[in-house]
Amino acid sequence: MAIIAHVDHGKTTLVDALLKQSHVFAAHEQVGELIMDSNVLEREKGITILAKNTSIRYHGVKINIIDTPGHADFGGEVERVLGMAEGCLLLVDALEGPMPQTRVVLRQALELGLTPIIVVNKIDRVNARPAETVEATHDLLLELAKNADQLSAPVIYTNARTGTATVDLRHPGTTLEPLLDALLTYIPAPLGDAEGPLQLLVSNLDHDNHIGRLAIGRITRGTLRPGQDVVRIGEAGIGARQRITTLLTVEALQRRPAEAASAGEIVYIAGLPDIAVGDTVADAEHPQALPRLEVSEPTLRMQFSVNQSPFAGREATTSSTSRQLRARLERELQTNVALRVADGATADIFEVSGRGELHLAILIETMRREGYEFEVSRPAVITREVDGERLEPVEECVIDCSLDAVGAITEALGSRGAQLQTMRTDAGSGARLTYLAPTRALIGLRSLILTLTRGTGVMSTRLIRWERWRQLPPRTRNGVLTASQTGMAVAYGLQGVQERGQPFIGPGTQVYEGMIIGLNRRGGDIDVNATKQKQKTNMRASTEDATVKLVPPRQMSLEECLDFIEDDELVEVTPRTIRMRKRVLDAGERIKQRKREMSASA
Repeated sequence: MAIIAHVDHGKTTLVDALLKQSHVFAAHEQVGELIMDSNVLEREKGITILAKNTSIRYHGVKINIIDTPGHADFGGEVERVLGMAEGCLLLVDALEGPMPQTRVVLRQALELGLTPIIVVNKIDRVNARPAETVEATHDLLLELAKNADQLSAPVIYTNARTGTATVDLRHPGTTLEPLLDALLTYIPAPLGDAEGPLQLLVSNLDHDNHIGRLAIGRITRGTLRPGQDVVRIGEAGIGARQRITTLLTVEALQRRPAEAASAGEIVYIAGLPDIAVGDTVADAEHPQALPRLEVSEPTLRMQFSVNQSPFAGREATTSSTSRQLRARLERELQTNVALRVADGATADIFEVSGRGELHLAILIETMRREGYEFEVSRPAVITREVDGERLEPVEECVIDCSLDAVGAITEALGSRGAQLQTMRTDAGSGARLTYLAPTRALIGLRSLILTLTRGTGVMSTRLIRWERWRQLPPRTRNGVLTASQTGMAVAYGLQGVQERGQPFIGPGTQVYEGMIIGLNRRGGDIDVNATKQKQKTNMRASTEDATVKLVPPRQMSLEECLDFIEDDELVEVTPRTIRMRKRVLDAGERIKQRKREMSASA
């Protein structure tokens, strides 16, 4: 079964509780929390990024559990694993109710015929509304259900943090047994024919240092054994006969060798070096392909290019030539099914397309931590041409915030051309704002919402439709302050920077010509010498340098940098530093380029 939920509704915490109450850990083991979030970025950001599977045993029945991401940008992870499940837990926060991503994933699950179970979590929250949440969830099921059986989903109330569940709020639960009983009662057992010819659809890939490439998938039909001859059916057709060298199944968090696995089991197999996500592993004598995985198209595109700044190569721990970057992006394509990579205008530029800003930012951060360095451009929306008209993606944006932040958020969204659809308040001084806006208007909005709400706001989006391109209010960003000299920034030079605007760097920072070091108070760019030293003279008091007072520099995250830059600027990403720079570093060349553009437009 798959667990479907929005960000921060408690699905990973619920999996923790299921694992602990199934006694899969020894008494002396200290397993902590968020057991399934093994990725470092997942723990840092507090969200699930990669779909993962585990298993528990209850009353002699093995239950495979698939933990799915709750963020819309990682919908590709969800789409490729839902086909491995027979049923799903629709996890909904007792206060917030169904959210946009809940709707998106639930629609996909119901179209695949999965049997749902409604789980109302966090019933201990202040101002929790379990009755209203159940009603809203039933309305959602009524809208999306594909057959009558899906409308009769049972309702379980849980508190994942304490590991309790109940079917009646008047009788508090003590364990998660009511939820486990519902799983055995309502979610059907696998229906595949264990005696038929083998069929397995590959949903994910992994790598083991000793075994090699591992293909992960659910056996749809037949039985699989180590040493068995199979064929791979890919986009190009049926491949050559190959042999399964290793067969693993999942027990809790461990992969264990298996002598055989039948229809319905999720397995890891080795021995197929060219396997890809979406391929079918079939019986060598009776090869029959399963329908390939289909995922939604990307909505944003950005350029990845080789780092050409004066500081290139200083921090990289991995070779970051165009060949190495291409190889790394091609490896990402093997598992990141929602990503697209194409060649750019030159040999050292790659067009990378993804589901959203966070989807691409996670890829950038992952590559940076692996030791790569490169440059990226500002994200641009992907458009379509239909009947001679230019169409762009439009998303529904839902923002949960406190009432005192509504004014600032309304102003921020209005300046981006977003249209307010609904506004709802609750008894706890909270508000929910629902907007419709083009995808390009939402770039960088998440970081802005966190700033405006002092870190308490929650924003979620989902793609609604494609509409005709329309004009949005122009961006109002001021000019930037760029370094005019290469060297180390000092307090005396930075005093001149803060007199003209807001600095992005502090003393001791290495800068180069054309690097963005601050935001101008006015329009237009200014070159500033941040490395300028105070001239030494014979007549100077010993305390004169102490009069230099600097304001703290503005620290910008990767997502904020991607939103901040313009089309003539780039973000330089290295293992230890994130810098912003002009595409053309020389100030004189930039002036000549602007003059040529003005004369061409005239």
